[in-house]
Amino acid sequence: MAQEFRFTLTDEEKAFLKDLVRRAIVSRLAPGTVDLPAKPPTQRLTEHLGAFVTLKVRGRLRGCIGFIHGGRPVWRTIQEMAQAAAFEDPRFPPLTQAEFDQAEIEISILSPVTACPDPELVEVGRHGLIMRQHGRSGLLLPQVPIEWNWDRQAFLEHTCRKAGLGPHCWKEPDTEILWFEAEVF
Repeated sequence: MAQEFRFTLTDEEKAFLKDLVRRAIVSRLAPGTVDLPAKPPTQRLTEHLGAFVTLKVRGRLRGCIGFIHGGRPVWRTIQEMAQAAAFEDPRFPPLTQAEFDQAEIEISILSPVTACPDPELVEVGRHGLIMRQHGRSGLLLPQVPIEWNWDRQAFLEHTCRKAGLGPHCWKEPDTEILWFEAEVF
């Protein structure tokens, strides 16, 4: 069974991170108009955890980029991923000011990633997944199967597809299935 992810944030910390995303994006859209903070309000935001920033415009994905593993303080990761999601997601052109004015921001802070001992233990809405096989990998965050109304099998299959693999690769012995949990806000 997966160890439950117990990283939680206060409302103040969540507000700081949402504001940080906005400021990081504005600093690229209109350089010199905003200052980026020099440090976070709490020590908790200096922990080294993976994080993703997702941008949606009118309910549709507009950018999503993150790091699986925390190599730096999570608040720095979020600042960097905000700009990457807005301007460097290869699926989309750079975000415009008009889109930014309508953008919804979602932040996902990841637990440590571990091997999934049994795909039957995957809980839709609780776990995120990573499929790896033959140098290919794909990741889906825990909120994705909820948004698409997938059951466990569909979630496993779509994670395989995200890796560019066949939908049933999760059943193959040479496929590595990893899982994680996330604080999503």
